[in-house]
Amino acid sequence: MSEWYEAADEPELVEHGAVSGLAVSGRGAPGGAAYIESVGALYAVMGALGAPMVPLEGRWWVEDERPPLDVPRDEWRWHLFLRLPDETASIDRARAEVLVKVPAAARVQHATYTDGLCVQVMHHGAYSDEPASLARMDALMEAEGVAHFGLHHEIYLSDPSETDSAKMHTILRQPVR
Repeated sequence: MSEWYEAADEPELVEHGAVSGLAVSGRGAPGGAAYIESVGALYAVMGALGAPMVPLEGRWWVEDERPPLDVPRDEWRWHLFLRLPDETASIDRARAEVLVKVPAAARVQHATYTDGLCVQVMHHGAYSDEPASLARMDALMEAEGVAHFGLHHEIYLSDPSETDSAKMHTILRQPVR
């Protein structure tokens, strides 16, 4: 599982197979009410499973003709994800266990994602600085003759509420073909 959480400081082509975990989908700004409620629900179910805590992941998209970063953040759509070990117990039982205290847990599902061939990079710094890393990824895609094929994927290795940009590390992944 460790290579899933590793990336080079320069964009690279990598291949990732299927991974399984807890997921919840929604719409809204990162850090907004729906997002925060969904993150809490994911971690509540994960805790009830007794599974080891892992970094939060997000797959992002917009349903708009404009470039994603031109779309207001409250219109962004996401699948939030926590990777599970292969031998995980009953997700239905864990979800039911926390439902009384965390009603949003009703939306937590078991999901499997396959990124396949990707361009990825370790982004150091604030989320608002990601466009520079994304541009470097796009340059590698052009040089390798590959194109976007799937949802933009981020893995938050530092606490998503961290405000010190020197401590922020995010794997940026873009499936390609």
